[in-house]
Amino acid sequence: MASAFDTVFPADSVEFCPHPTAQDVLVCGTYNLEKTAPVSEGSAQKRTGQCLVFKIESSPETTPRKIQTIDLPAVLDMKWCHRSLSAAPLLSVADSEGNVSLHEWQEQESRLESHPPISCASSDVLCLSIDWSNRRNNSDIGSLVVSLSSGSLCLLRPSEGSKAGLSLTDTWHAHDYEPWIAAWDYWDSAVIYSGGDDLKLKGWDTRQGFSQPIFTNKRFEAGITTIQSHPHVEHEFAVGSYDNTVRLFDKRRPSIPITQVDVGGGAWRVKWHPSASRRNDLLVACMQDGFKVVRFAPDVDGSGLIGGEVVKRFDSHTSLAYGVDWSFAENGETLIASCSFYDHSLHLWTV
Repeated sequence: MASAFDTVFPADSVEFCPHPTAQDVLVCGTYNLEKTAPVSEGSAQKRTGQCLVFKIESSPETTPRKIQTIDLPAVLDMKWCHRSLSAAPLLSVADSEGNVSLHEWQEQESRLESHPPISCASSDVLCLSIDWSNRRNNSDIGSLVVSLSSGSLCLLRPSEGSKAGLSLTDTWHAHDYEPWIAAWDYWDSAVIYSGGDDLKLKGWDTRQGFSQPIFTNKRFEAGITTIQSHPHVEHEFAVGSYDNTVRLFDKRRPSIPITQVDVGGGAWRVKWHPSASRRNDLLVACMQDGFKVVRFAPDVDGSGLIGGEVVKRFDSHTSLAYGVDWSFAENGETLIASCSFYDHSLHLWTV
């Protein structure tokens, strides 16, 4: 099963809602570099985008039905907050003008209500990635880490005085070139991992300040593009790079990977399966080589993961594979959404 949707603008981010009341809601972010006057004439290139909101229809076949379009600066990353059942689903969006915006799902109206954007940097700085700290504890609000094209990372923490519920509290220089990714350790909400085009993987502890990282891995030979902490396996996190390789690390020994897998293209996004019963499965957006599922093997005592292999690939996209996510709905086969850039397409498929 596969169905496709034309996103009109180039698509680079896709996220299923994890909230039990809205697991049929899907968002897709787009990024359009407008062709205006030549840059040599002094005009800045304008980036525009949209957050497309879909409901997943399951009859007679699984298809995305667009229910809302939110116009924004170009979208680079999006993440849903894993909130408690009593709190409404909340989406965060990182954009090309230094902003993070929050959008709250209104169940009765079947639409997202947008809060005023939070400025993380000047408008010529891109917010490259975003991640919530509360993946495992499902509190009503967590902290956000945002990576910026200036080389900095910043923190947005819960704030009762802010209309959006979050305020910018910390910004620090983290990388010498673009930090494509910053991600929380889902088992320790004080620890952040980051990586970028300076070929360095770094760890940060918010309790110790930001003058220096708690570790730096300099063994990469290409830029680091994506990181995700494993929500079901403590200590382990996956790291993707432009070198076509996904590496699995144990945070207790972050200088050497536990294992690594060649995925055939630059790994722009990695997503662990949301179900503990399929904790061995990792979804990868492989840029020039489609989308893949990597399956790792359990280690001897069953508490961790070791060597992996590609067990599924999806090649219906004809352009750069950027955005991908698992559905959180509980069923045997898992629905996957993927999106690609220049062919501006969104696909649904199952594994």
